[in-house]
Amino acid sequence: MSSLNLDDFTDLIERPDGGVRRDAEARRERQIVPPGALGRLDDLGEWLAAAQSAVPVRPIEHPRAVLFAGDHGIAALGVSARPAGSASLLVRSVLEGASPAAVLARRLGVPVRVIDMALEADPEGLPDEVVRHRIRRGSGRIDVEDAMTLEEAEAAFRAGVALADEEADSGTDLVVLGDISVGGTTAAAVLVAALCGTDASVVTGRGGEAIDDLAWMRKCAAVRDALRRARPVLGDQLQLLATVGGADLAAMTGFLLQSAARKMPVILDGVVSAACALVGQRVAFRAPDWWLAGQNSGEPAQAKALDRMALEPLLDHGVTVGEGAGALLALPLVQAAAGLAADLPEAPSPAAAPEPEAKPDPDPASGSEPGAHQVPEPGTGTGTGT
Repeated sequence: MSSLNLDDFTDLIERPDGGVRRDAEARRERQIVPPGALGRLDDLGEWLAAAQSAVPVRPIEHPRAVLFAGDHGIAALGVSARPAGSASLLVRSVLEGASPAAVLARRLGVPVRVIDMALEADPEGLPDEVVRHRIRRGSGRIDVEDAMTLEEAEAAFRAGVALADEEADSGTDLVVLGDISVGGTTAAAVLVAALCGTDASVVTGRGGEAIDDLAWMRKCAAVRDALRRARPVLGDQLQLLATVGGADLAAMTGFLLQSAARKMPVILDGVVSAACALVGQRVAFRAPDWWLAGQNSGEPAQAKALDRMALEPLLDHGVTVGEGAGALLALPLVQAAAGLAADLPEAPSPAAAPEPEAKPDPDPASGSEPGAHQVPEPGTGTGTGT
């Protein structure tokens, strides 16, 4: 029995400030560019203002990419194009700056933090700051066994909460959230199918590195078998993560919920972060108000999860590489929305109509208004009479 009460997050998480959002909308209506002319950037700017409780919105100056890493035992069934247990190679690529996410983060000036929760690799080969939160070595094969014990799931969840606190306390004002995993999209598909009440074939995609039809059939069967094991524990989100999730997914869920509690906005990347967000929504229904969907990865489980949370992706470029790359691409759009909302000048107030020029009072001695033509009296004219 877990000592962690997830129901506490329902009370801890508030919605972004609705009054501030209305103030931001009113300010937007006064700016020189007509409301609606900037499309979705208007909504983003107003959302950021509500999240920050600030009008005008503050610029996004301290974003950070946080990537949770883990290997999933289900990959042994050949459901991924990558070899089972090879996520550590992807981690090293990120750390060495050679992955797409690392290149984008470097270009954007975004520091990257990699968290090993369940890599199938010796911890000695990775930096201490990467491995210090590790829960276990790999996750169980979720079609026939639990991903981890309930105690391990609680420890992973608490690690995610602590990491969110570290980021919020250090001044991070927006998080780009991603995963580095092999087999993670299979676990994510199971979570989404379980929480949305759909069949395996509806949520099973091709993964970050696309698999062929035979591998897709194996993946679909694995999701189906894991889904049978997930349904009996749907009422307990922590047990659900222990049964068919993984240490990296449990930590990501804790991170998302605590980020919402700390009022720290998050951009979700792909299907894994979307699945964890869906678990988070089941825990605290207000939590998705603090998250943005960075991109549409093309995974059907991601589309299902985002639809359930009413989150619309900012981008749709077909980026499937994972590791937070799609969410990093969306970051400049969010920063642009903040800049426009803050820096566009307000339109000048309509000029007041000029006051009519006052006419002087009539001359009381003459009995006529000044400037009027007067007929001269006889003998007083200016003519040359004889």
